Amino acid sequence: MNLPSFRLDGKVAIVTGAGRGIGRALSLGIAEAGAHVILCARTMEDLQNAKHEIEERGGSASILQLDLTESRLIKDAIRRTAEEFGRIDLLINNAGMNIRSKASDVTEEEWSKIMDTNLKSAFIMSQAVGDIMKTQESGGSILSVSSVAGQTALRTGVVYAASKAAIIQMTKVLAFEWGSHNIRVNAIGPWYFETPLTKELLADENYLNDILSVTPLKRVGKVEELIGPALLLLSDAGSYITGQTLFVDGGMTINGF
Repeated sequence: MNLPSFRLDGKVAIVTGAGRGIGRALSLGIAEAGAHVILCARTMEDLQNAKHEIEERGGSASILQLDLTESRLIKDAIRRTAEEFGRIDLLINNAGMNIRSKASDVTEEEWSKIMDTNLKSAFIMSQAVGDIMKTQESGGSILSVSSVAGQTALRTGVVYAASKAAIIQMTKVLAFEWGSHNIRVNAIGPWYFETPLTKELLADENYLNDILSVTPLKRVGKVEELIGPALLLLSDAGSYITGQTLFVDGGMTINGF
């Protein structure tokens, strides 16, 4: 019996929000699994640092500097990328943001900014890359980063929660529509992980204790712990998995917060 492989040798992958945090960790992980990673984000310095780190570890990476809120630029960028590399096998929609405020305080501008970054960009990227994958006999695999906030009510962040819930449902519909093209579409739903964006929150001892009180494993995650779940869903090891959201949350969604 030949065991399925978690390797991604020869695959061309795009990762959004790749310059820091979860996106950077996932980029490093899939590069170590053999993929050529196209790092996509707005900040060139972050992209260059991520590319250097991948190459230091023996991996292969390129840079695609792109503001994903400028949706009119995405399709042209994806077309040029496909022409340059001859194919696009994998997409990780990771770019995201949050503005923490109570629902009654959310402005229309904040709503649009979060939705454009978290949801609209993921759809436009998936649509553009999906069009390329449909022309490939091997199809492809798309992975979006949702959140436990897409399933469980949190204290603040109604717009963030709405965007992440929409990612979960978008994942199901795209998987349903594109399965006949051999395109698999899945998502992961993280809880709190140690990233530059969560550093200040986790430094608040009371807030951290609240988080740990509803987390059965009694700790926050390390970004490296997202690599295994991502590889499962992107690689041949998960070749019969589509339309699913895998919560990587230390058991948090068993409870609530």
